[in-house]
Amino acid sequence: MKKYLILFFILMAVAASATPIDNLLERIDKGASAKFKIQLVKSDKDFFELDQAGKRVVVRGNTWVNIASGINWYLKYYARVQLTWNNMKTKLPETLPAVTKPERHETNLTLRYDFNYCTFSYTMAFWDWERWQQEIDWMALHCVNMPLAIVGEECVWRNVLLKLGYTEEEIGRFIAGPAFLAWWEMNNLEGWGGPLPLSWYKRQEELQKQILKRMKEYGMQPVLPGYCGMVPHDARERLGLNVADAGLWNGFQRPANLLPTDSRFGEIADLYYAELTRLFGKADYYSIDPFHETNDDSSIDYGAAAKALLRAMKKANPKATWVVQGWTENPRQQMLDVLSTDDILILDLFSECRPMWGAPSVWKREKGYGKHPWLFCMLENFGANIGLHGRMDQLLDNFYLTKTHPLATEIKGIGFTMEGSENNPVMFELMSELPWRPEKFTKEQWVKDYVKARYGTDDPKIQQAWDILIQGIYNCPAGNNQQGPHESIFCGRPTLNNFQASSWSKMRNYYDPYSTLRAARLMNEVAERYRGNNNFEYDLVDITRQAISDQARIRYQMIVAAYKAAALDDLNKNIRLFEQLIDAQDQLLGTRSEFRVGRWLQMARNCGTTADESNLYEWNARVQITTWGNRYCADTGGLRDYAHKEWQGLLSDFYKPRWEMFFNYLRNDLETMGKPKPDMLGGGANSSKTADELFQMALPQDIRLDYYPMEEKWTLDTGKTYDTKVQGNPIDMAKKVLSIIEK
Repeated sequence: MKKYLILFFILMAVAASATPIDNLLERIDKGASAKFKIQLVKSDKDFFELDQAGKRVVVRGNTWVNIASGINWYLKYYARVQLTWNNMKTKLPETLPAVTKPERHETNLTLRYDFNYCTFSYTMAFWDWERWQQEIDWMALHCVNMPLAIVGEECVWRNVLLKLGYTEEEIGRFIAGPAFLAWWEMNNLEGWGGPLPLSWYKRQEELQKQILKRMKEYGMQPVLPGYCGMVPHDARERLGLNVADAGLWNGFQRPANLLPTDSRFGEIADLYYAELTRLFGKADYYSIDPFHETNDDSSIDYGAAAKALLRAMKKANPKATWVVQGWTENPRQQMLDVLSTDDILILDLFSECRPMWGAPSVWKREKGYGKHPWLFCMLENFGANIGLHGRMDQLLDNFYLTKTHPLATEIKGIGFTMEGSENNPVMFELMSELPWRPEKFTKEQWVKDYVKARYGTDDPKIQQAWDILIQGIYNCPAGNNQQGPHESIFCGRPTLNNFQASSWSKMRNYYDPYSTLRAARLMNEVAERYRGNNNFEYDLVDITRQAISDQARIRYQMIVAAYKAAALDDLNKNIRLFEQLIDAQDQLLGTRSEFRVGRWLQMARNCGTTADESNLYEWNARVQITTWGNRYCADTGGLRDYAHKEWQGLLSDFYKPRWEMFFNYLRNDLETMGKPKPDMLGGGANSSKTADELFQMALPQDIRLDYYPMEEKWTLDTGKTYDTKVQGNPIDMAKKVLSIIEK
């Protein structure tokens, strides 16, 4: 017994002495920590260094995150292992490849941020601790040391509102549901998707505490949500506060803004920070985005508002810095004018496309951000849409321009500010390496090594496929301002003029749709060699998926042409081929869990403690990826399909029925062509129309059908289950569906 007690205490002592990096390595591969020698070294310069000590690889750095970045560099460029969202584990060789010559990387970009508010809803709405643990490891490996941490903000607000006299029922009408919390937090809407059960608040409070604990173990600086002046829209009547009514956002009631001149502004802000601190502690960085996506209001003194917001934040923590998104009007110049350089840090949210800091862009600010510090951020994805996409040349050009541009002297780091995550890993690998690469390089040079790391091989066919992709779909050019991936034709509401699926994507063709087909063919040619290679199989599905989408867009144009030419046989033939492609796409995506709607819906259901709670969360999950809002918000507000997904199950049961409804209309119209319609006869609806009105009717008309009833029906059908288990083999299915295109 004594022997076992001694062994127990030895094991406990070893566990207690393990560093965050040892724990990370053990999560990657059991026993991996014994193969590395980790050295934390004091330095005024952010760095990591790779070296060798006998059979062990040495990784040095001045912070745990920088050491983790060094481990990731070693894994990619020595061991040929790439850890990414679809797999954060690997099996390392017994003896690791040696570092034959010390390799050191330094950076003066010391702040590396992660997340957009939207990410917390579009991707992470239903994550549990296991998934969050993987993400925090991913962040450490990709040099993030300053993550946004807003899980549980609703818990803070519930406590504040209770203290202000609001009832649980009133709070339920203010705080949004799980899939829409991000837009409530950004002052865009109230209550949609709620009310939240009390069990949700308990769950999220515990989850946030786990998240913050792990982040701090790595030495990260979490960015907590600060007070932006938001109050319920009825705060004037309910609390007697002097507020600015923000009106509607795409049909949703927005919260009100508490004016900084109100005598109770400090009181409300103090209540908020007291509850935030009590639950989650203090932070050195607070995210505050006042007047988000609102037009300028002459009644608001933006400078006074900035001072009041800063004063409240500094009262909570005198050392704190205000983090604000550089997006549309924000941060307004009147606000910057009254803030010192130590007060604020600006996230230039869309630096790879629409930089505001001073590089050429439609959003360029002539004087940039002046003397205020800022971060160069990559947005990359809107709505968590599925699709290959990147701006490789523009990203590299804009980033390395900061090395010499006179308006870039106050750059302090980089940021990942994607609306949705778990897609296009190539762009995030590229972005994460920029701080460690002082000299500009070409995308061609970099992708050659990326392919070797991604698949653990240097296959010429795969290299050729990736060269096609980076010259085309991954190289969206300057001047094209589209928001994220080229949207799938399958996902848009069908009309005679389908192009973009969502209202604000600003899509414009910039690559040859046959280029993705050529890349898919090359990947399929060598696929048999890489059975079981996780990264290859994921990319094979994703690239083949893109090729199918692009070819379906061409087929759609043939359908429209046949309809306009009144060629019924051609119409039917092309409809048949289009429907074959959407069915094939559904089958292909079913071979990977990442592309199954069942995974998303099951994550939502797992958050519930009762059947009613699970149904509420699943309804949230279904609505967000389809109609987004009610009929008015979906149709008039334009929110429908903003977060569309090319996912198995969603294609077959949501998108395909819309297309079938549209195709039936086209067929019926041609089949009845030449036959008298009721309103062509005497007394019809057109009999009283003027000549001008009849002339306008004779012009080409688009076809707009009422899809909302069938869309809403799907969102409510929480009784229909979708399997989370994959069906079929990715390599076999990719070959099968590609053969459909080749016919």
